[in-house]
Amino acid sequence: MENLVYRKIIELPKEVADKIAAGEVVDRPVSVVKELMENSIDAGATSIVVEIRNGGKSYIRVTDNGSGIPKEDAGLAFKRHATSKIRSASDLDRIESLGFRGEALASIAAVSKVELITKTAGEKSGIRIRAEGGEIRETEDTGCPEGTTVIVADLFFNTPARLKFLKPDSTESTLIIDVVSKMALAYPDIKIRLINNGNILFSTAGKGDIYSSILTIYSREVGEKLIRLQEETDSMSLEAFISPPHHSKSNRKSQIFFVNGRYINSRIIENAVADAYREKLIEGRYPIAFLFLRVAPEKVDVNIHPNKREVRFAEEQAVREFVAESIRGALQRKEAIPEITERNLNPFRQPGFISGAFVKDSISPEPWNRAENRELSRGSGTQVDIKKLLYEQRMQEREMQAAGSRQINESAEAYGTVEKTSGQHEFNMEDLKIIGSIFGTYIAATDEDSFYLIDQHAAHERIFYEQLMAQHQSEEKAQQLILAPLVINVSHTIKNDTAELLDFLGNFGFQIEEFGPAAYLMKAVPVFMELKEAEDFIDYILDNISEDADLKDRRRIDAIITNACKKAVKANDVLDQREMERLMADLAKTKNPYSCPHGRPTFIRLTKYEIEKMFKRA
Repeated sequence: MENLVYRKIIELPKEVADKIAAGEVVDRPVSVVKELMENSIDAGATSIVVEIRNGGKSYIRVTDNGSGIPKEDAGLAFKRHATSKIRSASDLDRIESLGFRGEALASIAAVSKVELITKTAGEKSGIRIRAEGGEIRETEDTGCPEGTTVIVADLFFNTPARLKFLKPDSTESTLIIDVVSKMALAYPDIKIRLINNGNILFSTAGKGDIYSSILTIYSREVGEKLIRLQEETDSMSLEAFISPPHHSKSNRKSQIFFVNGRYINSRIIENAVADAYREKLIEGRYPIAFLFLRVAPEKVDVNIHPNKREVRFAEEQAVREFVAESIRGALQRKEAIPEITERNLNPFRQPGFISGAFVKDSISPEPWNRAENRELSRGSGTQVDIKKLLYEQRMQEREMQAAGSRQINESAEAYGTVEKTSGQHEFNMEDLKIIGSIFGTYIAATDEDSFYLIDQHAAHERIFYEQLMAQHQSEEKAQQLILAPLVINVSHTIKNDTAELLDFLGNFGFQIEEFGPAAYLMKAVPVFMELKEAEDFIDYILDNISEDADLKDRRRIDAIITNACKKAVKANDVLDQREMERLMADLAKTKNPYSCPHGRPTFIRLTKYEIEKMFKRA
């Protein structure tokens, strides 16, 4: 990015244009924003303002204070394969600029109404060019500051077939916000402002601090937990911000990779991150990772696809090992120890609830007194080596689950005595006598004729699912207020769909309001949820809901609720007698107590007669 001296625009020779593999297609508004911002960055801008309306469909404006385009070259900017970035085919072997194909503005102008206003430092006045459908309609001198402004209006006005395939405004805006956010992360030395429908979503300081940009764009809650690392070799350097193992997500959406200032998708780097966290995370959990990798330009090929999101490394294995070892070393040097508090020790009860009118129909809000939690909480205010504790707990859980499964299956195969209860098997759950817990996973109970094992996780999933569905379908929402409203920090991408998202959550009984540019305020939760359950549910929704999800579609809602139920009571959560009785009472109220929402059984049954046969008594 050094020596940003303006170079005259030329039309590329045919053989060079052919090697570029032309085919850049402006398929949606986000493509326009990305290309225009890349041009601004390549022009040496220190300030970029992006403004969009209606998801970019009706209006996109990108203004920068870069080098500008000389008057005599401005018209060439609208021609295909006209660029100042490369001169020959050999230049493709070491591309340092973001743009290089010379297709962007021509492609944009072909399907929209474009206005280009630009001025260089050495000219007394600038030039304004107006194009429509790929044809230049008007050219005139104009007064303007140094730099370039491109205004794109009525995108796809002449290609209605492409226009009809665009997503709703909110979805298209979300995609643009995501791209601008990533640009801001990649170039923290550039002040970047994003305006959506007249509202400023964010504005970075442009002082070169990546960490500050993360806090601005995402949330302080995310940023405060990150570990910073910097590593360098003769051929590569890496700056990264990664999460400790205990602070993970249910998907890879929070893994963002840059190579030489370009946001990319890379299976090589993705696998490197997975390698570094191997045996530190349970299956299905992924770390947060912002990675900024620099390699020699000649050792990376960015001319793989027109969108320039895919790259090919000349030394893939070396890149993978360098990234993995850098992260692994950072984790070893700074193992973040979580703070042990009542809040994260006791996930099913939080103080500060005001019971709602329907509390009698819900799980009791009284504290669940877990013996292990009491032991840990005796040292309140001190830190505990939770890493070792959690690892041992995971290993114990796996061993117990495996042992329990083996014993049950072996009994079934040997004696044919284990059977699943079904909707046709009638018995009164109120007659069950709970006698204890097995492996911290199964509730043991008896009646006059049989012995039962109840999978507490599957049972709670069923309860959770039917309570959520009933709440969603009910006109009167059962809520309980929180004495101290909870702030939920989110990214600007999520905040973009505020109205629809708040309506969706409100249908479950949440009372959530906007709270600043990147946060919500939760004031009430469904009456059947404890606060930690509510937080987990919200986290799941924010982590997993896609930008184009139809939150009014019945099947989509059912799928969301079904998957969210995985946040219910987990295996190896040791319950006391009162808690087990409460769980069974709530299970008895469900429409289908015999299976979880995913189809797994909640009960297995062993009759007294069959037990006596095993002991040769019958």
